[in-house]
Amino acid sequence: MFKKALILIMAASLSLLAYSDYDMDGVDDAIDKCPNTPFNELVDIKGCSVKKAWNKEHLSIIYGIGFSEADYTITSNSDTLSQSIQIDYYYNDFSLQASSSYYLSDDDSGLNDSFIGAYYRLSLSNELTLRVGGGVILPTYDTELDNNNMDVMASASFSYMLGKINLFGGYSYTMVNDDDILGVVSYQDTHSYSMGAGFYARNNLYISGYYTTSDSIYKDTTDIETLSLYTFYSIDKNWFTTFGYSYGLSDSASDNSLTLRLGYYF
Repeated sequence: MFKKALILIMAASLSLLAYSDYDMDGVDDAIDKCPNTPFNELVDIKGCSVKKAWNKEHLSIIYGIGFSEADYTITSNSDTLSQSIQIDYYYNDFSLQASSSYYLSDDDSGLNDSFIGAYYRLSLSNELTLRVGGGVILPTYDTELDNNNMDVMASASFSYMLGKINLFGGYSYTMVNDDDILGVVSYQDTHSYSMGAGFYARNNLYISGYYTTSDSIYKDTTDIETLSLYTFYSIDKNWFTTFGYSYGLSDSASDNSLTLRLGYYF
């Protein structure tokens, strides 16, 4: 049996009402011969790890559509529709990610910046997992504010399991390499923090809520603060969908944002 996972995409097996499954591997505790297998590890019918499974390569492709009531990256508010594509490649605890999106607002359209990154997962215990990585933000978003240089990002996050409850948090740092325009705009490096909690409502449904605060790339602009709701639903062993909603707590944040994504896992 497989433990399901969403790694930035999250999922897991969990207890059904009819039985208990502490380590969420899909094997009832009453017959689980290995009751503390690491989270997201392939197990056999006895609940014990099949180590060679992580040697297999996996790939996921995710298409998304989104809506935002206000775009804080420009000087005036504007309803914005977007379409995104994301590709993730996994091998053992290593993963690669590439993503880009296209936006359509009231008076403009085009590509947003694109991202290419790499991550490594460290399982420190049965309950605690760390994920570290970084990447580059490619300047595919064309503006008149001269912010068309490549930025560099590094991040670290953790996930801690308490039965069916998942506690998580993260930090990221972005080195913004855009050139200032004297008297018009000044750029700065940014720090971003997030923390939240989720739970596995069903064997194929994960729900979480989290808080995020981040510096704006523009100096002398208030921090971007949001509250978000996220759900992951596994349709079958290959298809999955996610839904996200964010509410802006600060004037610099988009007022309301919705995202719906559909993915296929190979």
